[in-house]
Amino acid sequence: MNPQSLAGRTIAVPEGRELEVFAGLLERRGASVIRCPLIAIRDAPDPAPVLGFARRFVQGACDDLIITTGEGLRRLLACIDNHAPALRLPFLDTLAQVRKITRGPKPARALRELGLQPDLAAEVPTTEGIIASLRRHPLTGRRIGVQLYGCDPNRQLIDFLENAGASVLTVAPYVYADAADEAAVQKLLARLRDGEVDAIAFTSTPQVERLFAAAAGSVVSAALARTLVAAVGPVVAEALARHGVRAQLMPQEAFFMKPLTTALEEHLGGGLW
Repeated sequence: MNPQSLAGRTIAVPEGRELEVFAGLLERRGASVIRCPLIAIRDAPDPAPVLGFARRFVQGACDDLIITTGEGLRRLLACIDNHAPALRLPFLDTLAQVRKITRGPKPARALRELGLQPDLAAEVPTTEGIIASLRRHPLTGRRIGVQLYGCDPNRQLIDFLENAGASVLTVAPYVYADAADEAAVQKLLARLRDGEVDAIAFTSTPQVERLFAAAAGSVVSAALARTLVAAVGPVVAEALARHGVRAQLMPQEAFFMKPLTTALEEHLGGGLW
């Protein structure tokens, strides 16, 4: 692939936490990057519920732990380190013993950083994928911890587990907050509407929701219709679909920024858009 395969292309990046990583991948291929971080990730404002979960977990409250995001596991451990460091080793010991269920590659990677592996991985990195994988396993009487995706209560997953006979204990180690100010979001929408952007690459569901909260749905949809809409994976593609927008580009297997960059490179650099 031409090292400047994205030269002359303008790509909007609403990523927050790894904005410069993603922007750098694109810029090294010649793209002009519009940085507009729509969402920031912050620690849970009250550490008490997070520590309460950790203490119950260490005391044997869970047979299984469903880890939905790598960020969630890292923030959970950071909360322990910051507020109850003596709890870290008992927590990790317990984590090694319970059945660890991951939604996708990022929580699996967070486990590997701790020297651990998933015991059960969702075949598709979505809530539906977790449910499909768990349907093959008896759940009656099992005590299942669920790390939530931000503050989303994930009633679909919780209802499935409870209806299957499990008891559920949840933890929300982080929250999403608005990052870019309103003027910056409106400027992004204007550039999309004016056809100045070749592609916008969404890497999380909250980014989609923030953009659609910035204006009437019809306005946002019309702006996105002027550009190539890319999603890092099926969860983000589903969020776009709920707003009537089709993700025209998505990596086929590995749902990370580098495969997304490669997909953009092949699509835009190959003149397919």
